[in-house]
Amino acid sequence: MKGKRFVFAKHFDGVPKKSDFELVEEEVPPVKDGEVLFQALFISVDPYMRPYSARIQTGTTMIGEQVARVVESKHPGYKVGDNVVAYFGWRTHTVLNPDKNINPLDNKPSKPYILPDFGGVSLSTALGVLGMPGNTAYFGLTKLCEPKPGEVLVVNGAAGAVGSLVGQIGKILGLRVIGFAGSDDKVKLLKEKYNFDAAFNYKTKDVTEALKEAAPEGVDCFFDNVGGVMSSAIISCMKLYGRIAVCGSISAYNDDPKKPTLAPIIQPSMIFKQLKMEGFVVSRWLNIWQEGIAQNLQYIKEGKLKYEETVYEGFEKIFDAFIGLFKGENTGKAVVKI
Repeated sequence: MKGKRFVFAKHFDGVPKKSDFELVEEEVPPVKDGEVLFQALFISVDPYMRPYSARIQTGTTMIGEQVARVVESKHPGYKVGDNVVAYFGWRTHTVLNPDKNINPLDNKPSKPYILPDFGGVSLSTALGVLGMPGNTAYFGLTKLCEPKPGEVLVVNGAAGAVGSLVGQIGKILGLRVIGFAGSDDKVKLLKEKYNFDAAFNYKTKDVTEALKEAAPEGVDCFFDNVGGVMSSAIISCMKLYGRIAVCGSISAYNDDPKKPTLAPIIQPSMIFKQLKMEGFVVSRWLNIWQEGIAQNLQYIKEGKLKYEETVYEGFEKIFDAFIGLFKGENTGKAVVKI
């Protein structure tokens, strides 16, 4: 049996290029005692891969999470037909002892977990609303922003895999939600499908002016996916004792590290409005991981939480899916169906 994988061949210089990867075809090794053969069903591409790539050694498989199916097992904990989520990277087939799998993001043990029955919801959602992005939205908002009914929440990158969920969870919790996205179509989606109270195209509408219109008394909670000038503008519009959860800074991921993006200083707002700002990586909540998945699944079943997926067909489309993240091509979660 032949398998394929994308090898990380060269560290990125600016925007990732196809030549930074090498597509390799190889023989899948036999399954030994204690091992399992997993076959990829869906592979995730996410913005975090760009900054994390600086830690990857060239010549190794590109990092990434996938939904995979057990096709052969000599391990008592896994049976043929089980579906799992694991950090196997950009590869079609993986043979290993699940007890010894290592997450390349932190070099810690990361045993593939068997997916529960989603009740008709696509397995691909285990990489999105019922996986890492969903928990990023749920825990980042509820734990760090500590939202209260009636407060104002602003989300940038609001049509993305995380932002679209943050806004909807905010609405479920009784907040007034304002979103910023990069196209008129995405703004329409935020208003009509995701029930945002207000949404703006930051490319055509000044952020400060937009918030004067939509939140004249100021912003209580800010979930930041973008960074840069936009984030500075939103922070300047916050209320006393506002809370900021910093999830990402996609506006600067492809910048030259020797020439970092500059933005207006935020210290005056932080000091005089006594704001609380905290960055996070969602793995801090691994001990209650299933709580977030169960809650988001319940929201879906109740019709309160909707999601979008941008699905690319075929293993060779992974690079196109990845680079599309930085061009704003995806709406909701970008996944590759193998």
